[in-house]
Amino acid sequence: MTTTNAINRSFSMGRFAFKVTPFVVLIALAVPLQAGARTAPNSFADLSARLLPSVVNISTTQTIKQQQGPGMQRPQLPPGSPFEDLFREYFDQQQRQGGPQRRATSLGSGFIIDPAGFVVTNNHVIANADEITVTLADDSRLKAKVIGRDAKTDLALLKVESKTPLPAVRFGDSRTTRVGDWVVAIGNPFGLGGTVTAGIVSARHRNINAGPYDDFIQTDASINRGNSGGPLFNLDGEVIGVNSMIYSQTGGSVGIGFAIPANLAKPIIDQLRKSGRVRRGWLGVRIQTVTDDIAQSLELDKASGALVADLTPGGPAEKGKVLVGDVILKFDGKEVGEMRSLPRIVAETAVGERVVVEVWRKRKIVKLNIVLGEFPEEDQLAASRSTTQQPRTEKNLAVLGLMLSAITPELQERFKLRDEAEGVVVTGVKEGSAAANRQIRPGDIISKVGHEHVPVKQPSQIRKLVEDARKANRKTIIVLVEGKGGRRFVPIKINKG
Repeated sequence: MTTTNAINRSFSMGRFAFKVTPFVVLIALAVPLQAGARTAPNSFADLSARLLPSVVNISTTQTIKQQQGPGMQRPQLPPGSPFEDLFREYFDQQQRQGGPQRRATSLGSGFIIDPAGFVVTNNHVIANADEITVTLADDSRLKAKVIGRDAKTDLALLKVESKTPLPAVRFGDSRTTRVGDWVVAIGNPFGLGGTVTAGIVSARHRNINAGPYDDFIQTDASINRGNSGGPLFNLDGEVIGVNSMIYSQTGGSVGIGFAIPANLAKPIIDQLRKSGRVRRGWLGVRIQTVTDDIAQSLELDKASGALVADLTPGGPAEKGKVLVGDVILKFDGKEVGEMRSLPRIVAETAVGERVVVEVWRKRKIVKLNIVLGEFPEEDQLAASRSTTQQPRTEKNLAVLGLMLSAITPELQERFKLRDEAEGVVVTGVKEGSAAANRQIRPGDIISKVGHEHVPVKQPSQIRKLVEDARKANRKTIIVLVEGKGGRRFVPIKINKG
């Protein structure tokens, strides 16, 4: 039977007969590709009517005391002026009260997640507020108290007291949201009251440098001032994001809005509701991106993972035998595809949990068992350093386009180096060299060199390590540099010599 005859065969199903032509075959093959797609609704009216009662307006009031400045000096009046006593009494009263006061107000949005009156919004909506008022869809106004807030993810949980149960919505699974899916944003733009806009998901996993755990959903659904804290819904009426900010040069929506994904927000809100605060897992490392050059220097197959540039003394990573120069490839079974994903993965892991961390060290994978700590307050992150002084004898050696010297009291004074600083100090950088292109500057300290991360204290040690790398036909060598911006690994190209 020929191919044409095979394609044009007739099939019988009960009393019906079908003739399958090549054209029909193509149509049949195309149908499954669209099976997972969801068409736009003819109207968002039914969905909006169901969701609007759960979205609230949030207004805050803050009392700001102003210091009496040059513009508030008591006017000099002619002796005997009828206004002299009036002005004296006014300015004396203001001075007793700490200066004139003004009331600052702001508007935002939120949504009810529990009929008992729990309301989610952005932290920046209620930050520094003296009074918080929640206005419901029926224009009822209720005073709200703060249950908890988290500045790092810009989330806050409020509580209002109502005589009747309030209409609530629930979080959905933002991980199933795809680029191109329809979404609906409801909020209070410009103080106009409940407003509905619709659009699509433009992008996922956006990092806009707003915080350490950036993982935003980007949408073109109109989000304007006042929408902050409002919900982003999918077509099932589930909250898949908390509208947080917009990108705009005018202050109005230009079709680029960002929402905190539900899968990041929900655990935070659960913790705030339970204890009023957020406890995050903490590893105690300072990390940097693994570039192609760094991957090549460390003989990694590809540029991935997070390179450990520094350790917090006494932190979980140091206790778990993590070393400076390790590349963290997996954390608790989760791939660390890029550096910025590690802080979020660690933060989402329970405090006190024992995890397996896979690192790349000296051209092989090493598995470490680490017990996570709790992310400390900022003032607890200050680390003590060893003050043991090392012999400092050798000076001035040119390597890699750098003038290097052992650390001396004179150089410590000249470059304002830490007393406990260890390594080799850069005293000069050749213009146009590979080191200069990598932003190495005089006053920087090189403490470790090579993919073995060998500690160095004399310039001659660096020269030998560079010569060894050159003999091994390596094109780059990696060095650990400490400068004004902290520690970082820097790959430097090796010249032919």
